[in-house]
Amino acid sequence: MNDMLLGGGRRTGPETHRVRRTGITIAVIVCLAYTIDYVDRAGIAMLLPAIGTEFGVSKALQGLLVTVFAVVYMVCQIPAGILADRVGSRLVLLVTLVLWSGFTAVSGIAGTFALLLLVRGAFGACQGFFPAAAFKVVSERTSPQNRATVLGVVMSSSGIAGVVAPLLVAPLLAAFGWRGSFFWLAGGGAVIGVLLWAFIPRPLPSAVRESRQPDPEVPVRAARRAVLRSPKVWLFAGMFCGLNFTSYGLMTWVPSYLMDSRGLSIGETGIVAAIPMLANFLVSIAGGWLFDRYFHARARWYLFLTMLGSAAMLVLMTFAGTTTEFVVYETLAITIGGLATMALLAMPMRTLPSAHVGAGMGVFNFGGQVAGVAAPFLIGLLADRFSFAAGFGLLAAAGLVSAGLALRVPRRADQLVFAG
Repeated sequence: MNDMLLGGGRRTGPETHRVRRTGITIAVIVCLAYTIDYVDRAGIAMLLPAIGTEFGVSKALQGLLVTVFAVVYMVCQIPAGILADRVGSRLVLLVTLVLWSGFTAVSGIAGTFALLLLVRGAFGACQGFFPAAAFKVVSERTSPQNRATVLGVVMSSSGIAGVVAPLLVAPLLAAFGWRGSFFWLAGGGAVIGVLLWAFIPRPLPSAVRESRQPDPEVPVRAARRAVLRSPKVWLFAGMFCGLNFTSYGLMTWVPSYLMDSRGLSIGETGIVAAIPMLANFLVSIAGGWLFDRYFHARARWYLFLTMLGSAAMLVLMTFAGTTTEFVVYETLAITIGGLATMALLAMPMRTLPSAHVGAGMGVFNFGGQVAGVAAPFLIGLLADRFSFAAGFGLLAAAGLVSAGLALRVPRRADQLVFAG
């Protein structure tokens, strides 16, 4: 792990030790924070039936608890990035984690469904300010040569949470009910908040963390506006939207497809659904390291081929004849798509100035969250009106659009110069 987090840059002496130590620390701490972020989000899905029973609301209204979170979370991305750039990433990271843990606890005492809906919106706003600050924390405390490797460890949190969430929330629900479960989840966030405050290291010197130094003649506000308006930043947001469209579509609808169309029990579906999560965990770590070590020099074609390969697996998945074939092709699509995602994250993170990483990655993550809002609804609509095959075909089309956009990316990550 030490050698992996040192990355492609070979240094000697005390500077090597500090870069390595800082990279390991930031990878572990931010990964833990992201894991509790994902667990808090995923937990609501398992608690919905109990919430619906207590308040006597339909499944459509229960779904609003997820939708209101997704919409507010999406809207907050760009303002969150600007705030992190202005006031500092460490402070934003800690405050948002404490606030969302507080709203998680308040969810457990909501007396009406309407109040619970408002609380989950506030929860979405707090979590919406987390990603840009997390990306900025990583940018300030890693060198460009090992940044994708650290990001790979951080983003493996989604796979960890995909396994941990059901194992954790199910016994909490059985023992304490849905209200008590929220209190326990809030406590986990408080513990991670203490770790963040105590162990996040100081930023690395500018000469170590920047791929190129910003122009001192350009005012900070003008540079930030240039990043926010940069066609390249929005190009990456568009590609991330396509990749996330696939991720959200599969995460939301594959369990229903396996039960309704393939006849699997809920227990069998849980086991099958965990296989791609494990693949996602492994490929996040491996994908970041591979990009840092081998593929940053061929970034455009690496992105294009991995996105095209993932789309091809989705086509095969859509027309799979057996459940085994479906799961194999789904896992391959997620694995190859995960390699593309890590490269997509790494390129702007290697080249955006640390002073404006929050704003740039806020735009980037906004694109991804547009998919989070749209994909579950659109795939469900196609499945209702036509079939699951039509819905999954739309996932493949989104992958092909991302691959097409990848052809507009510069050939190398070090040729990607953002305005500002």
